[in-house]
Amino acid sequence: MLHCVIMTGTSEGQSIRLEVISGKNLSVPSGRIPAGIYVSVNVNPRRCWKSTIRILSSDVSVTWDDTVTFSRDALATRLSLEIRASFELGRMLGDGEVISKLETWWNELLDHGDELFDLSFPPIRDVCPSLTLKATVVHVRSSRLDSITGCRIARLTDEGHAQFAKYMANENASDLNNAVQRFQFLLDRRPVGHPDRAAALTNLAWARLQGYIRKNIQDIDFTISLFRDALALRPQGHPDRPSSIYHLTEALRLCHIKQDTPPDIRESAPLYHELLALCPEGTYLRSIIAGDDGVDYVIRTCNNLPIDVFDDAIQLRRVVLKLCSLGNQHRPRALDKLAQVVEARFDRHGCIEDLEENIKLRRGAVSLCPEGHPDRAEYLNNLAYSIKSRFDHQGKSDDLDEAISLFDEALCLCPIGHEFRDASLDNLGRALRSRFCQRSDKNDIDKAIDFLREALTLCPPGHPTRYITLHNLAVTLKTRYDELQTNEDLNEATNLFRESFQLTQPDDPMRHRYLYNLSSALCSRFTQNQANEDIEEAIGLCEESLANLPPLHPDRYYPYFRLREAYMSRYLIQHNPDDLSLAIENFRRASQHPTQGFPGRIKEVIKWARQAEVHQHESALEAYQVYLELFDNHMMTRSSIISRRDAATTFRGAQSLPVDAASCAIRRNDLQRAVELEEQGRGQQWSLASRLRTPLDDLKSASLPLANKLSELSKRLSDAQGSTGSADRAAADRVAVEYRKLAEQWEAAVAEIRHLQGFSRFLLPLMYEDLQVAARHGPVIILIASEYSRNAIIIPTSGKPHHIPFPDLALADLEKLKDDFAKAIRQASFMGPKQPRTNLIVLLRKIWDEVMLPIVRVLQRDLRLPGRSRIWLCPTAAFTSIPLHAAHPFRTKADRSGQELCLEDIYICSYTPTLSALIRARQMMKTRVTPSFIAIGQGQPGAGQGKELLTVESELELVRSLVPAMANPTTLSGDAATRAGALEALQSNTWVHLACHGKQDHDQPYYSHFAMKDEPLTLLDIMENDAPQAEFAFLSACHTAVGDKKTPDEVIHLAAGLQFSGFKSVIGTLWVVDDAVAKHVVEAFYKNLFKDLKEGDMPDCTKAAWALNKATYAVKMKVPLEQRIVFVHIGV
Repeated sequence: MLHCVIMTGTSEGQSIRLEVISGKNLSVPSGRIPAGIYVSVNVNPRRCWKSTIRILSSDVSVTWDDTVTFSRDALATRLSLEIRASFELGRMLGDGEVISKLETWWNELLDHGDELFDLSFPPIRDVCPSLTLKATVVHVRSSRLDSITGCRIARLTDEGHAQFAKYMANENASDLNNAVQRFQFLLDRRPVGHPDRAAALTNLAWARLQGYIRKNIQDIDFTISLFRDALALRPQGHPDRPSSIYHLTEALRLCHIKQDTPPDIRESAPLYHELLALCPEGTYLRSIIAGDDGVDYVIRTCNNLPIDVFDDAIQLRRVVLKLCSLGNQHRPRALDKLAQVVEARFDRHGCIEDLEENIKLRRGAVSLCPEGHPDRAEYLNNLAYSIKSRFDHQGKSDDLDEAISLFDEALCLCPIGHEFRDASLDNLGRALRSRFCQRSDKNDIDKAIDFLREALTLCPPGHPTRYITLHNLAVTLKTRYDELQTNEDLNEATNLFRESFQLTQPDDPMRHRYLYNLSSALCSRFTQNQANEDIEEAIGLCEESLANLPPLHPDRYYPYFRLREAYMSRYLIQHNPDDLSLAIENFRRASQHPTQGFPGRIKEVIKWARQAEVHQHESALEAYQVYLELFDNHMMTRSSIISRRDAATTFRGAQSLPVDAASCAIRRNDLQRAVELEEQGRGQQWSLASRLRTPLDDLKSASLPLANKLSELSKRLSDAQGSTGSADRAAADRVAVEYRKLAEQWEAAVAEIRHLQGFSRFLLPLMYEDLQVAARHGPVIILIASEYSRNAIIIPTSGKPHHIPFPDLALADLEKLKDDFAKAIRQASFMGPKQPRTNLIVLLRKIWDEVMLPIVRVLQRDLRLPGRSRIWLCPTAAFTSIPLHAAHPFRTKADRSGQELCLEDIYICSYTPTLSALIRARQMMKTRVTPSFIAIGQGQPGAGQGKELLTVESELELVRSLVPAMANPTTLSGDAATRAGALEALQSNTWVHLACHGKQDHDQPYYSHFAMKDEPLTLLDIMENDAPQAEFAFLSACHTAVGDKKTPDEVIHLAAGLQFSGFKSVIGTLWVVDDAVAKHVVEAFYKNLFKDLKEGDMPDCTKAAWALNKATYAVKMKVPLEQRIVFVHIGV
């Protein structure tokens, strides 16, 4: 045990050492919480010793471990010991309140020898305080003692404490009055600036609070102001700040109890939060404030406050949550209450950060309510509602599925008779309606209506939420009517809407929704019966709905699109051009409303584009432009590659919009705009990914810090986006939030770069002048297949683009042609090598006559493009599934001098997924490294990846023998040709030949793959492989250049993936490759590619298209037609 001994006296004689070890049962008579406790030893009428002031523990005990030494010669035979409560830890005003007092003899203390002993004091509230002491005779110098005689101010303060303690014991008003008078007198003599003023303020305020205010609340404001003034004089770091905070919170709590004033409890919450941090565990003050009458009271009361979306109200909820430590019984409710206020703010402003936080909080609440918890159903419902809201805002299918699962679990916890069963039925019904809208499964809408009808039976007339269930049932019936056109559904929905609306209070915050949904039903009824009063009422209801909403409220989107629905319905019947103009204006407002989620706005702009086309309105091109911008922004919100493709397939009718946009511009004779729109809308998923790999050489010259910043953010964003979602939904949320934050930082950096001189269009969609760079080495032909027109646009090396219309080629003809090709290729695969491919020849002749011959004529006549020049084909939509490069007349010349030339006789054909891809590939050709060639083959793939390929090893040997030594050819095959091995080879070699099974995945094209020994090498793996030095890849495998049927203009296939990863020149395949004959094409290709290579020259990947052209001609007599034209060249 350590003791602090003060040795400042002069006596050299015998002394007594008194050790004050600890005390217990130290309750303050007045009930006031002390700042600390100390012991006073009065050795004679004029001298005393005071121990250190120590903080009281939660068990009303104190440990001092203090020591004092008295000169025995100066001592009287008796001494007085006092245990005192100090109300200040810093500078004291007076000596505090006496807890207990005892007079005893020195000899009695010394009778215990060297042993510790307990000394009991007279009882306080039937409990005896006690001290643990030790008294011994020693031969050391004595301690210096304090004077007992204090100043008048100190004596009056002590008298005030004594009078107040007496009042608290017997409630004699005169004692209280005496105490208050003394404290007021003292305060008057401690003016502003005096160091004791805070103590004087507190003493007076506490006496008034415990005496007058508890009986008469009228004067509470003045008392609270005293406490506030005292706290202001004790800033952060002051030893008595905790005490001042406590006193103020007690006054505020009492005021709230008496008057139920929300501002008092709102002020208390942050004070308690600060106080908890200042009061260590185990202290008496901590035990008091952490109890039912302290923090828990504030939490309970704040949780019952009405929901408010102002910033200070949200901050209050955050403070309350901080007050609820882990394990606190009120924490789930505090989580949910904070979730409610951020949800309300989201509903008002549409900020996705609020919704993300809301979901995180509600996941936390559910996690604290395991199975069997009475509130689990409520929190499940709330979480599901929030996740459903995110689906409505972002359109992620996983969110809708999870919401339905959670609603279903909540309903199971609400059996018949449960008070919340109606709400659970209602919630699940609405979620199933949403899934029906997305997936058109009639079972969903029927079940939704059944659930809502059951919910309505639980809400009879007079039920407070009947109007809500009526409305939700009406919405669901209207949804079924929209899909199935059942008049009974429309009539019932209209009646239910009216009944619901009549029950809605004028100040209901959701009243605007009841207005615009009733409007929708009336609009549909007008379409049926053409009653003008219905459409007039529908328009009026929407306008009233808008009048109830502030300009940026997310819900303004809905009355906008209901208004355009009404105006368009009336236009279709009455043909008033003003109605069409008003409909278009509301299309514009709905699709461009900034606080509504992208999915809703995209659906609206798709309808806008369609209606503008149907009615030949001038806004069509504007609608297409808005769509492309919205869709691009929507894709940027998706944190995984897979989810982007899922999003691209969600919107009905969206797949054709890029080509429809280009067609629209062509029909307006704006070919350059058509090229820009087609490029902006094509391959958007590749475009998004490629932005993160944009070369920054020019930017580094302009601003190296910004270039480095963007490079780092691009890498982090690329790493964060991942390829698939997580099965753990909470973890998936965290990934999505992290991705969104990184994306915002990336976009901010890009915006900063655009302020640099010369970078105003950095990473913006390219203008025609920039896109024309793709045609630097030969024209690029874009083939557009829209329902509105079929066209080709030739982008020449310089000058304006050229237009070739296909007026006699209907879209249905192209679709049939695509299907006929697929059928002809399948038939040919069962034929012998010498059998004529009649059906295939007919189809290739049709492509020549109707598509490629008009293009060739323009190339020859208008552009004067020499024979054997290179051209690039950029097909869209149905054109992507047709082998345009193989177009052939299969006719004898009119003068019978020989066969008419085919396309590949006239020009060297390549393909490019997009103009940007070709430009980017050429930019990356600026720096070349020493070539390294690897031939990767896998003839015996792992289980489930395909049958054995017998010719792979011989093909690898053939390739290696044809590649010059200066390219350092190597092979990777057999057990070494694993997924990891192939990836490493793609990363570390500039030239690659792949011979193996290729598999196109029709359900998820990103899972298309090459078969390896252990597991497949997928398109996702290839995309994540960044190989900027790579140059050429020959894919001797099946289906490597076949796109996705659902999103043909996204060009998602293995060859495009290799080009994206860094390979500038790629040879891929359009269908199944016969490995027994493919080796003839492979041999002829490499012989032609390297035959003119001189010693010291580097292989040139830009000659690949020419070599493939030569090879297919060379093997004409060995290889069947479908196996010659299966190979296509992509890239430079």
